[in-house]
Amino acid sequence: MTVLLYEPKRAAVRADSHGRPIAVGGAGVETVREEWLVEDRWWTPDPIRRHYFELALADGRCEVVFRDQTGWFSQRA
Repeated sequence: MTVLLYEPKRAAVRADSHGRPIAVGGAGVETVREEWLVEDRWWTPDPIRRHYFELALADGRCEVVFRDQTGWFSQRA
């Protein structure tokens, strides 16, 4: 059996009109620490394009979420 480490999981993210997260799982976003765009496998039939955000949440958690063409996900680094 293969277990994938750090596999992305669906996340309940609420975003503003510009697509920036304002809440994750009901906790407000205090700060967007960093954001970046990943574009990979563009030469394949299934390219990857993800917009990542490293967040500090109001409940004290730090969270990394990303948005792709299918929705929002949480992923540990």
